[in-house]
Amino acid sequence: MKVAVVGGTGILGTALCAELADRGDKVLALSRGRGALSDDVVHRAVDLTDGSGLSGALSGVEVVVDASNSTPRNAGPVLVEGTRRLLRAGAEAGVGHHVAISIVGCDRVPMPYYEVKVEQEEAIAAGPLPWSLLRATQFHNLLDWAFAGAARWRVSPRGSARLQPVDVAVVAERLAAAAHADPSGRRPDLAGPQVRTLSELALAWTRARGRTLAPLRIPMLGKIGRPAREGALCNPAAAAGGASFERWLADG
Repeated sequence: MKVAVVGGTGILGTALCAELADRGDKVLALSRGRGALSDDVVHRAVDLTDGSGLSGALSGVEVVVDASNSTPRNAGPVLVEGTRRLLRAGAEAGVGHHVAISIVGCDRVPMPYYEVKVEQEEAIAAGPLPWSLLRATQFHNLLDWAFAGAARWRVSPRGSARLQPVDVAVVAERLAAAAHADPSGRRPDLAGPQVRTLSELALAWTRARGRTLAPLRIPMLGKIGRPAREGALCNPAAAAGGASFERWLADG
């Protein structure tokens, strides 16, 4: 099967391209820059913000998996307007299945980036292609990046927000399975093995990295804070296998 992975050079995209290639698929990684790809993955340069490269890159593609991401500042142009361009190009190229990744609880926590993800979901559901959509919890890599960023200021976040981080390899496996299945709309959520508070996760990170940092309390107030404290970004019933955050850190 010929599969195009949009955002194929990102953290999730790279893992997904490798997973699909291991399953015997012909895999195209679509992104602006080539990144580090294995020899069995072909790169095609595309840009979701203006649609350049999409029509040629999708020729003969049977399934598109959209693993693209964006900074909060560019989220709308990339994830909403770019999704509409991608869907139109896919319909014109005869793509039979559009698979996308979203975030558990994005419709329950009114952060600007999450609101864009909801708009993206709506664009997919209203689009011209048969589709499947998987919501996953935060990746271990995202927390590692956030804690490392705070550590540059010699602080470690503390807060009561509840999170359920997941190994990106597990997400890649689930998306690859969706790509090989028939379009099914909203698929069951995918979450990590443990629900932990922000404080617990940050402490695990500082111990694993051997850092001594000043604790910095992150207030969890208002419309964002309450659902985050109550676990809106988690789904214990969707807990999957894969490493816990502590195990992931220990494994390097």
